Amino acid sequence: MTEPRSDDPRGSGLRGVRAVLLAGGEGRRMGPLGTGRLKPLVPFGGACRLIDFSLANARASGLPEVLLLSQYEERLLMDDLHRVWNARPGFRVHFGPYDSAYRAVPAGLPRELPSRTWPLERGTADALIRKAEYVFTEGTEDVLVLHADHVYRYDYGPLVAAHRASGAALTVAYQRIDPRWVHLFGMVGFDGSGRLTEFVEKPENPTSDLVFAAFCVFDAAVLRRYLTALDGSGWQHDISRDVIPAMLAAGEHIRGHEVRGHWEDIGTVERYHRAHLALAAGPRAPLPVADMPLTLRPGTARQWVAAAPGVRASLIPADLVNAGLVEDSVLFPGVRIGAGARVRRSVVLPGAVVAPGADIDGAVVLEDGHVQQVTEGVRA
Repeated sequence: MTEPRSDDPRGSGLRGVRAVLLAGGEGRRMGPLGTGRLKPLVPFGGACRLIDFSLANARASGLPEVLLLSQYEERLLMDDLHRVWNARPGFRVHFGPYDSAYRAVPAGLPRELPSRTWPLERGTADALIRKAEYVFTEGTEDVLVLHADHVYRYDYGPLVAAHRASGAALTVAYQRIDPRWVHLFGMVGFDGSGRLTEFVEKPENPTSDLVFAAFCVFDAAVLRRYLTALDGSGWQHDISRDVIPAMLAAGEHIRGHEVRGHWEDIGTVERYHRAHLALAAGPRAPLPVADMPLTLRPGTARQWVAAAPGVRASLIPADLVNAGLVEDSVLFPGVRIGAGARVRRSVVLPGAVVAPGADIDGAVVLEDGHVQQVTEGVRA
């Protein structure tokens, strides 16, 4: 996978691109880990939250702004992103109909937000059409669609360049994955020229190991035309279930762009847990968190530890208080491990306290100390 570019800080190759970030998930499939919190803000990798990956990619690619499309507890999400991301020069998260309220208090939070005047969005495509005036702004040639629960580092510039050079109506990012997990994604197929020929959302019986990596770039005019045509029909209000299949059926020029390197969709607690076990492999782990902005607790240092008193092959914070044994795990800032406790193959979230003598293996320990055991290998 290409790393974000440093030679094009202004993102000149991305002029005319409107980046939109879909962040409407409630995290129901994550069990206790997703209960009482916004899925985009689920802590990840000892450093940040899930949503921060797409935002960090956009900023590093040279995009000056990303439009947030959300509805579930959106005030909490907007407040958080405004504090963390909009204080950084040269990049901001745009909040659509609420943006003027946040711009009025650049160093704080608005007391009140404008009242909602549009219906609740029922899917990813709905989110685009209900806020069309903020998506299809003047000068927008292409719409880059991103998601808030994907872990990867990527420069969007080459994707957009390839899309524009091909003259495609849509270019979808795709990746080859373990066939066991294809049923969780949109399965894709291409002809010899790289043109999309097959797109099946969450197939019951996968026939390919290629999946839609869930970020893509549309020709703005084409996307708006299909959204307008589908709106009011018996559709499912979804990009993957409605828009892309409709475009494919109509013979639109749709191309693929392969994502090389690590890309992970954190849709279940099992995938969350497994991704963290990969991180415990050390600084050369495939998951790219070492260069991520520290958004959980600014100023708290991170530290890779391969071997230390009471710690083996784990990612721990500099402020860890450890009186037990930690093995093959990822611990977040503020964690305390009690005397004689043992934590193996686990994730311990910010501020959690592991009781003295506890034996935790293959689990996620929540902030309040609740232990969520993880069952590997389930189809969820």
